[in-house]
Amino acid sequence: MVNVVDEKVNQVVDRSKRVSDSPGFELPLLLFAGFRSIIDRLHAELAEQGHPDVRPAYGFAMQAVGRDGATASEIGRRLGVSKQAAGKTVDKLEQLGYVERADDPADARRKIVRLTARGFDSLGRSAAIFDELRKEWVAVLGADRVRALEGDLRAMAPSDGFRLDVASWFGA
Repeated sequence: MVNVVDEKVNQVVDRSKRVSDSPGFELPLLLFAGFRSIIDRLHAELAEQGHPDVRPAYGFAMQAVGRDGATASEIGRRLGVSKQAAGKTVDKLEQLGYVERADDPADARRKIVRLTARGFDSLGRSAAIFDELRKEWVAVLGADRVRALEGDLRAMAPSDGFRLDVASWFGA
């Protein structure tokens, strides 16, 4: 998975190792690989179900818009990105028909971003697909292990929620 100069880091994840033999760098790689496998499967299925243009960042942005809508500033704060970056994503989602901008009834100077029927459809389909993917993990690992994994990850996640601004790691 990773190829870096230092010998301790210049290793790929070896599936044959026992957990106690795993070097520390494998944990984040395995977590990311699990996340990536779920997200890639989700988007392949969404494409088959009529949403070929949805990207992971768009799903996060639509979640940030929420049921009641949000301003670009609120979306940016929820995602941990600038208002301008959020605005660019909203522009793309609007072009694709997933969101629309409307006047804020409480303040005519503001625009509220709202999900369209297409946006709600993609999120609803995503939820159903995630349920099916979780069932596949349960079929392979067992319900108790999946519940334990979820519980363990909740215990390790920050208590004040988690940030979605992965793009900031890469300077985007």
